[in-house]
Amino acid sequence: MNAQAATAEIATETSPPILLREDKGGIAILTLNRPQARNSLSEAMLKALGDALAALAHERAVRVVILAANGPAFCAGHDLKEITAHRADADRGRAYFQRIMALCSTVMQQIVTLPQPVIAAVHATATAAGCQLVASCDLAIASQAAKFATPGVNIGLFCSTPMVALSRNVPRKQAMEMLLTGEPISAATAQNIGLVNRAVAAGTERDAAIALAKKVALKSAYTVKLGKTAFYRQAEMGLADAYRYAAEVMTENMMARDAEEGIAAFIEKREPKWQDS
Repeated sequence: MNAQAATAEIATETSPPILLREDKGGIAILTLNRPQARNSLSEAMLKALGDALAALAHERAVRVVILAANGPAFCAGHDLKEITAHRADADRGRAYFQRIMALCSTVMQQIVTLPQPVIAAVHATATAAGCQLVASCDLAIASQAAKFATPGVNIGLFCSTPMVALSRNVPRKQAMEMLLTGEPISAATAQNIGLVNRAVAAGTERDAAIALAKKVALKSAYTVKLGKTAFYRQAEMGLADAYRYAAEVMTENMMARDAEEGIAAFIEKREPKWQDS
């Protein structure tokens, strides 16, 4: 394992790190590592992921982040055993439920607001908050063996927070069908409705994600950061406001050194030399 492997909790001989990190050039790969629990999002896992993202936000050498997982599932959503244990609390778990949902929502938003693009490399099933995790990423590559579902309705718990990310990725009727039936969809269907960018042969999804990350990493980090922020902000605006805001962003971007360099390189038919500013 890379010396920069990150741990979310103190690892012991019987308790390996629940979140791993590996760096490949300007690409940081975060790997969920609770295979025995199908990588469910325990409180510790959410905190680990949040801490890792917070650190990455300040690492200029990292240009793209890949989110992957080990084991039989990509992510099975919230840790229902951990949640159920709090039913014994004096308030039947209300305070804990509020805290864990707020924590999860914060982590999902950290992905969206991270300066670097985040690519999900989905090798297997992603359900509930696991599906939300995929939908929250900027890009996603899925194994053809992967499946996606928001099955909370089957256990009397509508996937309301996963709904936020899902409904911002796929058309409403497809999102509602997933939410109301709880039935899984294939990777091919996920690609067709826009939940993932593409489905690839099983076992090649991580390499495909790395290949995509390398393409993005060649661009100006300043331009990518500016563009990612603008993409999500304008998506929540009305048409006229979106154009006004986008015009302001374009003007700011045109004043950047990298835009000056990039345009000059295009005219002079040479490769640009980015300063990331």
